[in-house]
Amino acid sequence: MDRSFATADLIDDFGDELRSCETQFRQYGAVSVFSGPVVTVRCLRDNGLVKKLLNTPGSGRVLVVDGGASLASALMGDMIAAAAVENGWSGVVINGAVRDVPALRTLALGVKALGSNPRKSAKDAAGAVDVPVTFGGAEFRPGDWLYSDEDGIVLAERDVLA
Repeated sequence: MDRSFATADLIDDFGDELRSCETQFRQYGAVSVFSGPVVTVRCLRDNGLVKKLLNTPGSGRVLVVDGGASLASALMGDMIAAAAVENGWSGVVINGAVRDVPALRTLALGVKALGSNPRKSAKDAAGAVDVPVTFGGAEFRPGDWLYSDEDGIVLAERDVLA
């Protein structure tokens, strides 16, 4: 199956069936176009749940992390991102910060975040998994399909490329 797409074309083809995220993320991974079913995490300045999830089989899924738009500490760095690649995750979208930016650019993973900060986060695994999260005017629900490219992020209740 051909998984190539452009989010602008998806909006043109599927219109109101899609939700568009207004947040202007920066691209950090070596993969700029990615898609997959959504898994969500809500956490603030604590990446314990992010690390735990990305160390499990990803099966082409996309982890969406709502870090409350905090840039105070990074929710993912190169080691956790490398684990995501090893475990078959398609991408990670972080409403917060990352670190180890030069290393992230070399990894075969879609990575979008608001910015970077070299400061580590807490490791208490505080937060919630598989709960709807909302930012950028879009709700990210577990099991939805996320499509991301250089134009932005769109979401659908089903795989529109199937």
